[in-house]
Amino acid sequence: MDALYTAVATATHGRDGRAYSSDGKLDLELGIPVEMGGNGQGTNPEQLFAAGYSACFASALGLVGRAAKVDVSDAAVTAEVGIGKQGEGFALAVTLRVELPESVDAETGRKLIEQAHQVCPYSNATRGNIPVELVVE
Repeated sequence: MDALYTAVATATHGRDGRAYSSDGKLDLELGIPVEMGGNGQGTNPEQLFAAGYSACFASALGLVGRAAKVDVSDAAVTAEVGIGKQGEGFALAVTLRVELPESVDAETGRKLIEQAHQVCPYSNATRGNIPVELVVE
């Protein structure tokens, strides 16, 4: 792969620290969610992953929609990223909820979402590694 762009970010002190990008556009406090025994102050890696995945998937959906001449520009993608114990470690699971414009029929929408799942870099990175459920809303 020839990278078109490389994002660079650094995290200090793990889930209870700080994350920042090399260009200074991202600089935030990290915190452990209350559900995992933290104080809930700051964002967490799962929220960051959910934001990145939903944005990337929405872009992939737009790409396949344009190729199919179907306007999905008003679609909304919500990513739910769960974390839980698996064996001695932890694992992730993702649900992508896609709300399509009313002008897109269910069959066409489902096909476009499946196509987007094949071209989205996040989907390609997670395929075979974590469960990803696609839900049309």
